[in-house]
Amino acid sequence: MKKWNMLQPKTEAINRLRTHLQCSSFLASLLANRDIDSTSLADRFLIPSFRHLSDPSAMKDMDTAVRRIHDAILRHERILIFGDYDVDGVTAAVLITEFLNTVGAEVSYYIPHRETEGYGLKPVHISDPAISNNVNLIITVDCGSSSHEAVHMARCAGIDVIITDHHTISNPMPEALAVVNPKRSDCPSGAGNLAGVGVAFFLVINLRKYLRDRGFWASRNEPNLKNACDLVALGTVADMVPLTGDNRIFVKGGIDIINSEPRPGIQSLMEISGIQHPFLNSEDIAFKLAPRLNAAGRMAHAKTAARLLLTRDSQKALKLAETLNALNSKRRSVEQRVLDEIHLRLQNEPEHLHMGAIVMADAAWPSGILGIVASRLVHQFFRPVVLISTQNGTGRGSARSIPGFDLYQGLKSCADSLIGFGGHAAAAGLEISTERIPEFRIRFTRMAGSLINQDQMVPEMTIDGILDIQDITPALIDEIESLKPYGTGNPEPVFLATDIHIVSSGIVGRNTRRMLLKSGNGSSGAGISAVQFNVDSPLPMASEMREMVYRLRWNFWNGNRTPQILVEDAIFSLQSPMTESIMRTDDGFIPVKNAMTYQGP
Repeated sequence: MKKWNMLQPKTEAINRLRTHLQCSSFLASLLANRDIDSTSLADRFLIPSFRHLSDPSAMKDMDTAVRRIHDAILRHERILIFGDYDVDGVTAAVLITEFLNTVGAEVSYYIPHRETEGYGLKPVHISDPAISNNVNLIITVDCGSSSHEAVHMARCAGIDVIITDHHTISNPMPEALAVVNPKRSDCPSGAGNLAGVGVAFFLVINLRKYLRDRGFWASRNEPNLKNACDLVALGTVADMVPLTGDNRIFVKGGIDIINSEPRPGIQSLMEISGIQHPFLNSEDIAFKLAPRLNAAGRMAHAKTAARLLLTRDSQKALKLAETLNALNSKRRSVEQRVLDEIHLRLQNEPEHLHMGAIVMADAAWPSGILGIVASRLVHQFFRPVVLISTQNGTGRGSARSIPGFDLYQGLKSCADSLIGFGGHAAAAGLEISTERIPEFRIRFTRMAGSLINQDQMVPEMTIDGILDIQDITPALIDEIESLKPYGTGNPEPVFLATDIHIVSSGIVGRNTRRMLLKSGNGSSGAGISAVQFNVDSPLPMASEMREMVYRLRWNFWNGNRTPQILVEDAIFSLQSPMTESIMRTDDGFIPVKNAMTYQGP
């Protein structure tokens, strides 16, 4: 059951945008729905430009970090880039490593093993690889904001630490030489929406300028940093930060680079993922590239993903992409097994579904896939979910939340039950002693239950406006596509149509319904193809939809493009049964007669 919420953009904003952009009222209303209600915001949104980037030097401690790295380059000191094992951390580590290699620095990178080492810079990493390799400077990417003990140990060993991160940070901060994190309370940059790779990119922008001001590029070719936006786009989309402002510029520029001249690693990954060149979009990154890159850290070691992005050898890239693809297949299998186990437990222990949050633990669950499983459970049951693996004696968990409940603050309120935690309002990780899991479960679920009301536990579908399918035109789809790239903060437009006739309907595979739709008013024409994913019933639908909530896009295939509807929700009319329909199952084609069904919103 979903709540449908129709947006009501202000008429003044629509008229202002339509006049300035010389566009349709339709496009102007979509912009206004996204709080793009001024002409300057609209110009920057529709034509993202690197000229409009925020000032990277405004970030607190940025100048200190850049000066120290500059000195390390000139003195040929050993620099260690310490990253996280997800796509954001890996792309950030690769980005800084590539740049420092370009300037001739003594640089290496290290990404911890998710299962055996866990998240973040720890004292053990100061011993090895830092001290054992005579490292003089450590630069963290996408981590470090809570690494107090490790940073203190490095300082005692004479090793400087520069933290670059975007996770929530509390005082006191680690005693690093520089803490470049836009979420620190005294940072004036206003860049708190950046992903970890975005913060790393700002560091590199500043470093390049600092080197330029000191004549460093007089005898060298100054690198074009726009070419590194492919990495920034991957990490930014994968980390689900808002695709507005600087992030929109990064992702739009990065997608353009990938579609024009992708690096060998991304090219190979696109081929093995079935992405048509040059039609990659942000959805392809989120659902095809990012899962395969993440599979390295979840099922083996994230250094495989880093090697893929760093290599310039096409043959090596193809082999690495095949490895990631195999790991992703394994990940999906393990993920489904864990999800099935949780569903069975919920059937046997339904009290979990009467609490404000779901908190579960198991020794057989690999920690690397728990974030994905938690996300799927949040989508299904719409309440915060914390899943904990106790495979290695200590509980390592992943948590995901719903809008309106700040997960980081929720974990903070239970901090004395935890060994450590970190993350954002919507996603977080934690460590906990196994014997304290029951205590944490009681505290967290009670706290969530007291803060979340029943209305918040019902997912809401935001609708941009009414668009009857008889009014769909190629020009209108082009206007919709001008809002890309879609993502957090800039959702793909969703529309409501009424009185829809289902010309034909069939099931493909297990749970995908393909249809041909027409307006129910008897309009002529060939109709428009539609697809509905994750349908509950294997039977054909009723022949009419009273109301349909949908997305609209171009479908690219074999060099051609055709309109396609993606059905998100629908109310089907109860009426006379359909005539014989053919549906595809795993066993082949079979006829289904006199079937109809009803689904509500």
